[in-house]
Amino acid sequence: MDNYPISSKSLEKHYHINGDRFGQQYKDHLSDYHEWKQKEHAANWMLFPGNLGPRLSLDETSLSNGELYTILTNKAAKGQRGALVAMIKGTKSESVIEILKQLPKSLRDKVEEITLDMAGSMNLIVRHCFSKAVKIIDRFHVQKLACDALQEMRIKHRWDAINEETDSMANARWEKTEYVPVRFDNGDTKKQLLARSRYLLFKSPNKWTNTQKVRAKILFAQYPDIKQAFSLTHSLRMIFSQTKDKGVAFTKLARWYNDVAESGFKAFNTISATIYTHYKEILNFFDNRSTNASAESFNAKIKAFRATQTGVCDMKFFLFRLAKIYA
Repeated sequence: MDNYPISSKSLEKHYHINGDRFGQQYKDHLSDYHEWKQKEHAANWMLFPGNLGPRLSLDETSLSNGELYTILTNKAAKGQRGALVAMIKGTKSESVIEILKQLPKSLRDKVEEITLDMAGSMNLIVRHCFSKAVKIIDRFHVQKLACDALQEMRIKHRWDAINEETDSMANARWEKTEYVPVRFDNGDTKKQLLARSRYLLFKSPNKWTNTQKVRAKILFAQYPDIKQAFSLTHSLRMIFSQTKDKGVAFTKLARWYNDVAESGFKAFNTISATIYTHYKEILNFFDNRSTNASAESFNAKIKAFRATQTGVCDMKFFLFRLAKIYA
């Protein structure tokens, strides 16, 4: 039972037993929870040196009530048993470093690469604890910044459209006339066009439905800046998905950076600064095309397991169960 995220409620339903009583029996008698060596400090940190491998992922997740934990996982385990290397309460780099340094240095020095996001604290943790590992900025975090900048522009235009419609309705009431909004060929008003375009801007044009193709054509005709911003976002996506050579990627990213600068879009200032600051770690992706997808998947599994427990009442026991499954 330790190997599967089964809740006492599901046992109660299928086997007609008192779920709460069985859960308590499992905790106190059937499992080795009370003999667990990491029990006393589990709520603050857990370490599993035997799960260290050459390729790791470093990320953070929220377990309960918004409490963040820093999680180190082994890619080779593919989210199964042996995936969890460390789970440490908080994201403060000094605290995490102190705990991770309890892992044998001989094992830490064998780590070849670690994927992470762009947070300065994560960078510091890797630098101090895994000095011989190559740092790889997750490509999806870079792409997300571009998507966020694009959506920021769309939202700004939407608020302008909302204010314009509100003013037109007020004027119609003042003039005692009926307000009739202008509609495009697909039936959208300006406000609806901007609201309904959200999802198509996340996708490549070859994945648009016929309806989305029509909407995109109208959107880009009405808002050339959104069209240009979408082109920048899409071209960045294509650099990561289609480029194989690191040197070629460097050249393409440099050109993309110049295109962003020439566009003058304030919304893209953050991502251009990020690429300038972290370009070495971003380019390391093209060596083995490693991403932090395994860490994101692992976080999703933790949240799914938490859902089966209908929340976390006893954090230490929850972490014990988590360790049984994934460590």
